[in-house]
Amino acid sequence: MRSSSSRRGTSHRRTPHTPRRTAAVALFGVAVLMTAAVQGGTAVAAPEKTPPAASKAIPGSESVKLTPAQRAELIRKAEAGKAQTARDLGLGAKEKLVVRDVVKDADGTVHTRYERTYDGLPVLGGDLWAASGKPVLAYETVVGGLQKDGTPNELHVITDAATGKKLYEYQGIENGTGNTMYSGTVTLGTTQSGSTYNLTDGARGGHKTNNLNRGTSGTGTLFSGPDDVWGNGSPSNAETAGADAHYGAALTWDYYKNVHGRSGIKGDGVGAYSRVHYGNNYVNAFWSDSCFCMTYGDGAGNTNPLTSIDVAGHEMTHGVTSNTAGLVYSGESGGLNEAT
Repeated sequence: MRSSSSRRGTSHRRTPHTPRRTAAVALFGVAVLMTAAVQGGTAVAAPEKTPPAASKAIPGSESVKLTPAQRAELIRKAEAGKAQTARDLGLGAKEKLVVRDVVKDADGTVHTRYERTYDGLPVLGGDLWAASGKPVLAYETVVGGLQKDGTPNELHVITDAATGKKLYEYQGIENGTGNTMYSGTVTLGTTQSGSTYNLTDGARGGHKTNNLNRGTSGTGTLFSGPDDVWGNGSPSNAETAGADAHYGAALTWDYYKNVHGRSGIKGDGVGAYSRVHYGNNYVNAFWSDSCFCMTYGDGAGNTNPLTSIDVAGHEMTHGVTSNTAGLVYSGESGGLNEAT
């Protein structure tokens, strides 16, 4: 079991390229645990392209859109019953539940997400069902910089507050690999402003696709141009990877909307954004919660962009998982995160 307070500070860097951020005081069980889901001009959009009917929802399992008042009432009920829920789960006297979110299915089933505190400190890395072990006070430090292959680094290191011994670590950047992508001629959701078009999908939460132009930080530049034609199917044209990423984001949005009744990664109707042309010869792609964005490298020789549809769906699903179950990207919970 691990928990932390909200105390934050900054530690010195060990190397010029490895920024660190001491995030919290924590309580950590030596036995690894992890998370179990208790979840319980005029702007115009191009026509949507219907995604393949690969999956169908189980009748009644689709999430319903709650009004602010309905959500507040469900949270109020969960708050009122959380003490009894804690007793039903056999939690100790120092353990409390904090209601973080609720989701309601069409058949009336309500899923409640709890986070647990121990003696007032938030539990890190798991909502409930933590492994056995004696809790110890610990610090959580987030180490920045870059990983060996150029992927941004968000390494969370948990150390014993009394001895300084490292107890555990996990990587906060979820990534994967894929092959060169070419989807042929597709319809993209775009926006027109005066005589300029840009890759902003007004029909899908305003999802934007930006060009990092070999950079490794920042949001990049929104793809825009005088016509509504993007790329030519060749990686030598910078717009091609942008079109692929934009299409992958649209299919991912449509899948979650049509199959699960979920509007956007956070379920709030707001689109994330995509960044293409990350780094130089970067053979990877990743989702990052910190920027709420999807990022793609151009692969070996900068001629094999990792913008295939399966990569897009896989990586953005990390975002959905993070915003629902919050599964730490390591151990058993990391396996569930990756498998989802």
